[in-house]
Amino acid sequence: MRAAAVIAVVSAALSPSTSYAFTSSTSTRKTSSTSLFIFGNDNSQQQSTANKGLTPLPKGISPFEKSLSKSIDIQATFRQYSKKAIDNAANDGVKLLEVEFPPLLGGEKSKSQFDDFDNIQELDRNKDWTMLLAPMFLGESSFQKGRTWLIFPDLKECELAKQEWLGQRYQEATFTTIEAVTNFVGQLGSSSSGANNNKNSNDGGREVVSYDAPWGSNLISGLSKILGGNDGDAGLLGDQSSLDALVEGENSPAKLWLVIQPGNGGPVEDWVNCEKMHNMQKDTTMVVINGALDKVRGGFYPAIFFPKLAATVDRFWKRFESVFYLKPFSDKGVYGWLYRVYPEPWQVVYESVKPGKDGNAE
Repeated sequence: MRAAAVIAVVSAALSPSTSYAFTSSTSTRKTSSTSLFIFGNDNSQQQSTANKGLTPLPKGISPFEKSLSKSIDIQATFRQYSKKAIDNAANDGVKLLEVEFPPLLGGEKSKSQFDDFDNIQELDRNKDWTMLLAPMFLGESSFQKGRTWLIFPDLKECELAKQEWLGQRYQEATFTTIEAVTNFVGQLGSSSSGANNNKNSNDGGREVVSYDAPWGSNLISGLSKILGGNDGDAGLLGDQSSLDALVEGENSPAKLWLVIQPGNGGPVEDWVNCEKMHNMQKDTTMVVINGALDKVRGGFYPAIFFPKLAATVDRFWKRFESVFYLKPFSDKGVYGWLYRVYPEPWQVVYESVKPGKDGNAE
């Protein structure tokens, strides 16, 4: 079930006497429901959810638990819950998965929704979070030998990740970008995708698609090649050698695509290209990590200015299943979380806490 349907009723759901039920948009899955919990401390909420067979909120995520947040690895818990949710969804045949969580919570530099941070900090944390998630799948042979793809939003992020994560367990994955994957699967084509919306040419019944480049990227790419001269690309957009080769029959088709923060803080074309990728290889599980899909599905980008993106919403982005979703909300002194771990029902968790002077709960 998608997060958008639940977000619409969060405010109303804060009434303890109100309950809601929603039918999943994917016909193969059961009816999902939204549960409301009110807690004043971790122990009461942990006990409440345990009694109902639901996954409790991770410890230390409250904005009023700053000391605790800085002393524990909250993101490791997020990865543990996400891995379990991804496995469950994949076993149910779900191919389009959303993982959404606050990437800056936990550790010495922990930041909540009330702190200042920028997109670069988010992107770095999402990159590192996914680098640690990918090896968790390597216990199964089908994810090995490069069949798990780390798909970065741009070449520079791919380059940084490959430089920073040198261990064999990390290098086992295939390092690539949205552009590289879109061009690769587009050239392979698909006679069975049925995705006529992205067609550029037709070769013997095989559909071929091409990468939608952000405005100005072709200019910078051309300049980089000119400056490189005989040595090739000058690397203005990143080091091309950081891209792993995509070879059909070896590391392709992939078993799992981990797409890291597409579109969010970057070009909207990322979201358009994700649909193209899926349409060419529908058997590959796509997991979008902190891609701000609520903005896409919620109409944040007006169709009159972003017609290509708008065209993807109903036919693609609204089909995503929110498998691990944790999003804070606050309004007029009310604090809480919208939370789900697939295949469990949604939880709307209201935090009844009086903040102390030190930023922790009294």
